[in-house]
Parts: sequence; structure tokens; C-alpha cells
Amino acid sequence: MKATETSAKMITEDIIAKEFKRIVSEYYPKVGELLDGCHVKVITCFWGRPPRRLQYIGIYCSEEMLPHIREQQKILRDIADNMGLVQVVCMNAKRLIRDPKSTLKDTDPRLWLELQMVAT
Repeated sequence: MKATETSAKMITEDIIAKEFKRIVSEYYPKVGELLDGCHVKVITCFWGRPPRRLQYIGIYCSEEMLPHIREQQKILRDIADNMGLVQVVCMNAKRLIRDPKSTLKDTDPRLWLELQMVAT
């Protein structure tokens, strides 16, 4: 895969994540306010034989925000489903950045820094 293909893929994922946040904020303002304190990312994976490309929403938030986000997960999943995404997954940002086996700092330093901000 060439560098231009990688950057185009990342731009597309960023646009989808921003559109997801915009739709949530427009139709569910209270839930949109919760997402303002989180990092929303579109994650792409390949599954099955032959491999199918699946995209889902990853919401990285602080430990305090996690229960509030999970209360609204049905709304978030409905919106993701309408956008053609398969799932919404909520993750504790602090746990991820403090995991000693995580290679996130080396593989995606920008995301690692953003998660640092979310976790505090």
C-alpha cells in the first residue's frame, strides 16, 4: 500500500467520524455533549473468507464518562447502523494508554497523544 493510499484511507475515516459526531450532536444534543469529551474514531478491520471490510466506531473516553456513554449506546448504534457501520465500541482511554503491552505510542503517536488528553 502506498503512502497516498494510506493517507486517503485515514482522511476518509476521519470524515466519517466527524459526520458521525455531527449527526449525533444534531439529533441528540445531550449525547453530542458527552461525545465532546471523547475521541471518536472509525476503525476498519477485515473479517471472514473471503475477507470483507468492516468499519465500526471506536469511542475512547475517560473512566468517569464511560458509564454515561454506555447508557446511550443504543442511540449510538442506531446512528452507526444507518451510516453503514457495523458496531459502536466504547473503550477506556486511560486503560489503553497505560497498558504495558500496548504499541500504540509507536504505531500511532497522534492517537496516543489525543488519548492522553481524553484520559485526563
